[in-house]
Amino acid sequence: MTDPDQPRDQRSDALPIYMQISEMMIRDLAAGRLQDGQKLPPERELARLHGTTVRTLRKALTVLQDQGLIERRHGSGNYVRSGERVESVYSMFRLEHADGGGGLPVAQVLSVDWLPKDELQPEWGGSDHGTRFRRLRFLDRTMIAVEEIWLDGAAGRIPREAVQDSLYLTYKKALKLWITRAEDRVGIGRVPDWSPPEFTLSPGTTTAYIERLSWAQTTTAVEFSRTWYDTEKALYVQRLI
Repeated sequence: MTDPDQPRDQRSDALPIYMQISEMMIRDLAAGRLQDGQKLPPERELARLHGTTVRTLRKALTVLQDQGLIERRHGSGNYVRSGERVESVYSMFRLEHADGGGGLPVAQVLSVDWLPKDELQPEWGGSDHGTRFRRLRFLDRTMIAVEEIWLDGAAGRIPREAVQDSLYLTYKKALKLWITRAEDRVGIGRVPDWSPPEFTLSPGTTTAYIERLSWAQTTTAVEFSRTWYDTEKALYVQRLI
């Protein structure tokens, strides 16, 4: 749950507030911060904790109810139900708070460019060019990572003004492109020289590193990404169900 003194992000490129709440609760359920059978606080209190209105909070709860993640008992309240894994906007986002809890992923776009792929990338996609996104990543308001994401040129181009917090949601809306699976390779790397000064680790610092290839409805990968994250702030978590 959020700090009531910190208003929820309402940037134009952010997810709608009700989706932010439902996504965060899905991640907290996966991380074990919400337990099966747990009774949630009263709706007015829950809305206050999330910095929103009861009406918006109820819209988020309806999303969770439709996915079988909460049970709304008339005259009693709302109860958590943990069942089968559900798909969410951030279902493939593997970084969580180092001190526990999923947190809401948030992104700050640094640049969006159409460029030739660099020689350090593996062979992937159907084009020698792509859209390169460079971003700072946060969990809630904690800065955790810098990332570079490439969308294959054969998949289409996305203008800067169409980019949202979730690139997977951006792909769906702008290109009708659904990311269906991904392969991660986790290791050690050095923070890139383009990393902004506000990032917690300076360029050249050795830290944890994730390299990912992602596929959509085709057999050829459509996305390649690199992520460098601060291990004091975040952990890579993969749950096997």
